[in-house]
Amino acid sequence: MAIKSYSEFFIGGKWLAPEGTGTIDVVSPSTEELVATVPEAVDADIDRAVESARNAFDSGPWPRMTPVERAEILSKVATAILGETADLTELISTEMGSPSSWAQLGQVMAPAMVFNYYADLASKFQFDEVRPGVLNPEVLVTKEPVGVVGAIAPWNVPLFIASSKLSPALIAGCTVVFKPAPETPLDALRLAELFSEAGLPEGVLSVVPAGREVGEHLVTHPGVDKISFTGSSAAGMRIGGLCGERLKRCTLELGGKSAAIILDDADLAATMQMLMPNAMMNNGQACVAQTRILASRERYDEVVDALVEYVKLMKVGDPLDPTTQVGPVVAERQRSRVEGYMRSGQEDGARVVVGGGRPAGFEKGFYVEPTVFADVDNRMKIAREEIFGPVLVVIPYDGDEDAVEIANDSDYGLCGSVWTKDNDRGLGIARQVRTGTYMLNSSVPLDFATPFGGYKNSGIGREFGPEGLEPFLETKSIGLPSGYSPANR
Repeated sequence: MAIKSYSEFFIGGKWLAPEGTGTIDVVSPSTEELVATVPEAVDADIDRAVESARNAFDSGPWPRMTPVERAEILSKVATAILGETADLTELISTEMGSPSSWAQLGQVMAPAMVFNYYADLASKFQFDEVRPGVLNPEVLVTKEPVGVVGAIAPWNVPLFIASSKLSPALIAGCTVVFKPAPETPLDALRLAELFSEAGLPEGVLSVVPAGREVGEHLVTHPGVDKISFTGSSAAGMRIGGLCGERLKRCTLELGGKSAAIILDDADLAATMQMLMPNAMMNNGQACVAQTRILASRERYDEVVDALVEYVKLMKVGDPLDPTTQVGPVVAERQRSRVEGYMRSGQEDGARVVVGGGRPAGFEKGFYVEPTVFADVDNRMKIAREEIFGPVLVVIPYDGDEDAVEIANDSDYGLCGSVWTKDNDRGLGIARQVRTGTYMLNSSVPLDFATPFGGYKNSGIGREFGPEGLEPFLETKSIGLPSGYSPANR
């Protein structure tokens, strides 16, 4: 496919010239070559986008349409995405290095599924409910759109995260200013084109690629009613603080350091086949990646050997090659970060059993070898901080209670898994681990029909499922006179 550059922003349904003169270079992490350029938004571009969204929400048709009418637009976009599966897969793999073999489902087909899920939910969700009151004969409890939403996404699964924010926000009747990460603006701008082609009314959506400083202007803008952010816990704390100072609604989907507990009765061959694709997914650049492997002391060496055998067979290479399992990390700074963690692990006494450096034969590209550390203590930096690269740590435990204690001894609580032949035993473990999402002998870390989000530093609020729609709604109670029954919406 031909990857195109952009010279304008999508603001309120129109392509407009930028207020500033800066540009963003999109660089391929596999070749280090310039792929395309897009304009870089400044505060004045955000102001224009918010004004357009504000006008569309306050005076436009979108919030006044029925949810089912709004759903028709989402369905058209989902169909268009699926029609461009190959091109969008190549685009995103070129932008950020995701192996195309994984990206086709995780980066492209999954977003279409999310749009379709919320389009279907629009006809089933109870926006109005009449309840018997205590002081009133009856009360109408109605759910209304929260207003103008500022949505901020990272680079690791850009189109997927866009779908997780835009789908519920638009079904709710909100208008949205969407700021994609500067590393991955191209898929977001293409998505804007698809929404325009689907007939989205003017003002409802703007897409303005920019850096962190301009993102903060979006967060603090008085015309924005709610922020939906996905990214690092450090950035989430900053955004949460800014929203708290302004009593602005926010949801934060943040980082993870998920623990996979391999119980001593687990079938290791079967476990590796299901666990490892999640542990190394997207080149390790996934918040739900199972990067802490907890193994019973009795079978510790056996687990380490099984991991090494699996990782040695993983093909590192060009993300556009369908046989590649591990591509490059997104940028040079990210590779330096991952390498810094690998040095830290060795300095703290952990042992590299496979990987630990840069793969041979790659003169270009930000590649890191898939790496496994053994002899890891949960107090080590590599066990506590999110590395966001293809690096796993194996931690020994003594008994089920100790495994749960180690799993919970983390600042994060996003995801996790347990592997065992005894499902009842595994479910008992799952109930004790303090995370928002958990897998029992399963390779599916989240389901679009059910809530996803984290405990502790992994965030505030939930995405997906009906629970993912609720944060984009305000709840209003209207006391009704006796004998009056309002017509259904």
